[in-house]
Amino acid sequence: MAARERTLAIADAYAAALDPVGMRVPYQPTLNPPLWELGHIGWFQEYWIGRNRERDRGVECDPAHARGPSLLQAADSFYDSSTVAHRSRWELPLPDAAATRRYLAEVHAQTLDLLDQLPPAAGDAELYFFRLVSLHEEMHAEAACYMARTLAVPLAMPASAHVPARGEVEVHAQTFRLGYDGPGFAFDNELQAHEVRIDAFKIDAQPVSWTRFLGFVQDGGYEQPQWWDEPGWAWLQQTGRPAHEIQVHQRADAAVHLSAHEARAWCRWAGRRLPTEAEWECAAVAVPGFSWGQVWEWTASAFQPYPGFKAHPYRDYSAPWFGSRLVLRGACPATSPLLAHPRYRNFFEPDRNDVFAGFRSCA
Repeated sequence: MAARERTLAIADAYAAALDPVGMRVPYQPTLNPPLWELGHIGWFQEYWIGRNRERDRGVECDPAHARGPSLLQAADSFYDSSTVAHRSRWELPLPDAAATRRYLAEVHAQTLDLLDQLPPAAGDAELYFFRLVSLHEEMHAEAACYMARTLAVPLAMPASAHVPARGEVEVHAQTFRLGYDGPGFAFDNELQAHEVRIDAFKIDAQPVSWTRFLGFVQDGGYEQPQWWDEPGWAWLQQTGRPAHEIQVHQRADAAVHLSAHEARAWCRWAGRRLPTEAEWECAAVAVPGFSWGQVWEWTASAFQPYPGFKAHPYRDYSAPWFGSRLVLRGACPATSPLLAHPRYRNFFEPDRNDVFAGFRSCA
């Protein structure tokens, strides 16, 4: 219910800033049409709960089983992100904003009804899809926040807590158990916890601030190819130099809206490096004084499956993106507290600088 309240508040802000009937925006490869996003949230909820005849089986649900009909005619041809090509979403004859909101309300009432019908002793399997759908909606709310910045839609954002600079923390050499193996809900890419060997290292106690990052800018870092790898330099030539100097009034805040290319270039300039995701998780779980949650943080690790990975029923959550994304860890002010977990793995292409991403560095 809290997730839906947030979704509708964001939809109100979009409707006020854009065409209120269709919320139309020009095509951009990093966006979805806001009206499509709204309908997709309802469709995903209905597909995995109301229409899911095997929802009580949790991760053992057969994703290909025959589902019941949707409350909205042609919903699958509109909102199934696995089959509806991204570019085509701008051309679909979608229901208007009022009809879309009615669909969301009907699906949400159905979901709450089914939740109330669960027995008091319902366990992780019976609750799995209710949890998945809630977190999926929270993810789209965060995406709506960075899309709003791209589209210049005024949207109230929680302020990031100011964290005083504290230098580095030390992590001793150890065997660390990477991944999640506890009770409750976890995404498939977090599971299959396994031991990894970590050498001793030092890591920033908090993400790199604008004060530190602007030193690279002012030293001509964007004009000097020696700090960039080949993909990063090609990205810079294509996109042009970002106007980071405007952040000078926020010097103490974590640097944000940085691509992984910029994070790596800064590290080379500073004689440092990005942490691996195992190093980041170890520090976040085991080391006092390690502050996180101000920005998503690029790591040096490609998004890959843990050994023994087994895809959950929502097959498109992880597996299609292995090898093509980098892992980010942490959270940002737009992230739901339910997703802000030190073992949660976020992942994006290294050239994305629209998301709320920064980084921290290791000696």
